[in-house]
Amino acid sequence: MSYTRPLDLKHGRVDLSHGSGGRAMAQLIHDLFVRHFDNDYLRAQNDGACFPLPAGTGRMVMATDSHVVSPLFFPGGDIGCLSVHGTINDVAMAGGKPLYLAAGFILEEGFPLADLQRIVVSMAEAAREADVPIVTGDTKVVEQGKGDGVFITTTGIGVVPDGILLDPRRIQPGDRILVSGYLGDHGVAIMSLRENLSFDTAIKSDTAAIHGLAADMLAAVPGLRALRDPTRGGLAAVLNEFASAAGCGIVIREKAVPVRDEVAAACELLGLDPLYVANEGKLVAVCPAEDAEHLLDVMRSHPQGRDAAIIGEAIVDPNGFVQMETTFGGRRMVDWLTGEQLPRIC
Repeated sequence: MSYTRPLDLKHGRVDLSHGSGGRAMAQLIHDLFVRHFDNDYLRAQNDGACFPLPAGTGRMVMATDSHVVSPLFFPGGDIGCLSVHGTINDVAMAGGKPLYLAAGFILEEGFPLADLQRIVVSMAEAAREADVPIVTGDTKVVEQGKGDGVFITTTGIGVVPDGILLDPRRIQPGDRILVSGYLGDHGVAIMSLRENLSFDTAIKSDTAAIHGLAADMLAAVPGLRALRDPTRGGLAAVLNEFASAAGCGIVIREKAVPVRDEVAAACELLGLDPLYVANEGKLVAVCPAEDAEHLLDVMRSHPQGRDAAIIGEAIVDPNGFVQMETTFGGRRMVDWLTGEQLPRIC
């Protein structure tokens, strides 16, 4: 396709014509999105994508997630790779193998094309690394002042093999709770940037696609009860969701929960609790007690699970409370988050 002038990706800005459905929009899609997301499905430039499914497919799984993180660029990532990782992880937490992604963009008039290109390149790299192509999408432009630069919605499609059933209602007293690594890195990286805080050691977001780790875990322990990525609301939200669904209680041990010293220090400075801080490259797993040590070994053998830990267990409790054994020997409630602790975190 030929255009009257090339897209100025260095100095140009998004304008309303880029969402009008005309020549400018076609050029933006061709020169930016198709160029970086390039694959046979996307190249057809239809409003949707038709794609094959693996032979012997089990159940389908679909997940969608909108991303409004602020700032758009942060230590360890940006809204682009975050939007890819987040949806891939949602598919994986259902026990699925992610296959394809769709991406929708809401762009604000005046947004620099150089920044948009940086975001798109980041998305493309994340999708290639995960081997999950972006096969279709949509772009809209809103007037200046009616948006906040760029919002991205991604939708993922995957397949869950026969024999895999992840459902927190299957959690039973005695089951063990595991996490894949250090908690709170993403949320603290965002808040540190917003508050202009500096530390001796740089705190980076943990944003990553963890479907490979999840696949290894399911292959080793097909009887896993539940998987969840602790994003908004952090570990506390996930544990309360599990306890509520299963109708049992959960007890975790403070000394077993992995939190970096610098993250703990930043949380203390900001008045935050690491248990409620968002993560974008971690998972929480529940498995039968007899499988816990084997599962832990499998997790620690994967690069994204090398700091995995068993942090607690499900217990008989008709109230469905989540509690934490403190380092001082007592217990405290880990309740649902009240209000919004960290807005615009993902």
